[in-house]
Amino acid sequence: MGHRHKRSKATKANNTNGPHFAHPSEAEFARILDFYRVKWQYEPRTFPLQWDKDGHVTEAFTPDFYLPDVDLYVELTTLNQRLVTKKNRKLRHLRELYPDVNIKLFYGKDFQSLMIKYELNEPASPNDHVTNATQRPGNGDTLTPPDDAAESR
Repeated sequence: MGHRHKRSKATKANNTNGPHFAHPSEAEFARILDFYRVKWQYEPRTFPLQWDKDGHVTEAFTPDFYLPDVDLYVELTTLNQRLVTKKNRKLRHLRELYPDVNIKLFYGKDFQSLMIKYELNEPASPNDHVTNATQRPGNGDTLTPPDDAAESR
């Protein structure tokens, strides 16, 4: 599956298996996208939101995923209400500055619905979406990208 990783402060160094995600929920979301052969990029672009008087960026937003086939950025959020409020504020500002950018905030409850739908393990705590999750879509198979998708990475 064609994905691209851009290192950011929120991510760790690359290894040969792809990006290291900032949160386990991001890794699970990527696995679901891979399973369904949805092309994605991890943190491919940062959008400046505020600048100081000298023109230096003082606030920016880097969405977690970009789905190029549908021209959609996706930001995952935890159940921590303080973080949800902060992300909602940033997204409103991003939409004002970049009205042609399509972005969706994927709330913790949305992620939990996916976990239930695809019979993934329940989160260990409200702020930790995924622990040792495996995918069992209907037929009991674990969630892994189809062989041909894994080879195209």
